[in-house]
Amino acid sequence: MIRSVLSKYGLGWEPDGADRDVLQVEECYLAVGGEFWVIEYQNQVVGTGAYYPIKRGENAVEISKMYLLPSVRGFGLGKYLLLQLEAAIASRGFQQIWIETASVLTEAVKLYESNGYQKATGVETARCDRVYLKKPGFPGF
Repeated sequence: MIRSVLSKYGLGWEPDGADRDVLQVEECYLAVGGEFWVIEYQNQVVGTGAYYPIKRGENAVEISKMYLLPSVRGFGLGKYLLLQLEAAIASRGFQQIWIETASVLTEAVKLYESNGYQKATGVETARCDRVYLKKPGFPGF
């Protein structure tokens, strides 16, 4: 599913790089105190979303692997997913949320910017060219 979404934007699947975490969910998310969510609709995986603690910032997490199939976009599912991830993150006491993305993922960029994420510096993933930060006090957190 993730590979399919990436290809629609001209981005490659990187099983030994940026997408290694999808193949090693227990190690990359669960073992470090994160979560990896799978969204299903009519017995089909239509999306994913995840977060995990990071050393960047203070008491911070990074939201990652937030993807939705084109067939389920436009119904508010992306915003709902983001808000649910934020609620889970806040309930665990984290203070900052970081997100890295690529400019070509225009829907994602619009979603993050319209939900209080501020542009930051320090992109760490080669496939990405944008990084965002949300701290307590911003709308929705």
